[in-house]
Amino acid sequence: MKTRANARPESDDEQRRLAVLIDADNAQPAVIEGLLAEVAKYGVASVRRIYGDFTSTRMTQWKQALLKHSISPVQQFAYTSGKNATDSSLIIDAMDLLYTGRFDGFCLVSSDSDFTRLAQRLREEGLTVYGFGERKTPDAFVQACDKFVYTEVLRAEALPAAAPARPAKRTRKAAAGRIPPPVEAAVAPVQPPAPAKGSEPLPLDLIRQAIEEASDDQGWALLGTMGSYLNKIRPNFDPRLYGHRKLSDLLRQHPRHFEIEERGEGSGKRIHVRARD
Repeated sequence: MKTRANARPESDDEQRRLAVLIDADNAQPAVIEGLLAEVAKYGVASVRRIYGDFTSTRMTQWKQALLKHSISPVQQFAYTSGKNATDSSLIIDAMDLLYTGRFDGFCLVSSDSDFTRLAQRLREEGLTVYGFGERKTPDAFVQACDKFVYTEVLRAEALPAAAPARPAKRTRKAAAGRIPPPVEAAVAPVQPPAPAKGSEPLPLDLIRQAIEEASDDQGWALLGTMGSYLNKIRPNFDPRLYGHRKLSDLLRQHPRHFEIEERGEGSGKRIHVRARD
């Protein structure tokens, strides 16, 4: 049986070690803080590398983010105009890291379908692949990952809420009624873009299928088990796309279709869900 060289011992499971590889040509620096926070949910980013031609003026914003977030740049010159030269370098490094046997998973940050086969190859070796890309990412790459997160929701979470607009001050003469008060411009406060809530219908049939596969004889399913199955059949399913941070909150907003129960106490509390007829 083929095994990876220098494979980590099975007992070393305290922290999942992840390699984060970023395609600078197909990723935006505005999402980096939210992206690394998301990666932290799955494990420790032991390797953080970004690939691109950093002699280009297009990479100015990325240069500012590298030092702040301890990301190692891998310079790749554009040998031919109009060609993406970073793909091969990223793929070669990914395979080198794979065969060290030191990693439990890879985070591939790109909206490019050229990394589809890389994601498949990493999964064939038993590693978990997390994909990060924009909504325009081809479905082939999305489906090749174990979990795919759209970076639009990361950018929306990272933006702070705008401060409310201050009303215009009235002068003494205006207060005394000698001159009319200044007309206040109806300027709406700038709000950060919300997640793509309502941009697509909630996949009710898909959620019902996940509940059915994880349910007991009474039709109840553990939320965690049901969510894991849901991600296996739809890697890009994310409750934030429907305006909710957690799957439980999303299901609670649809009492017509789903029933929620919390069982147990303290740390043993578990959420169960059942589809309504």
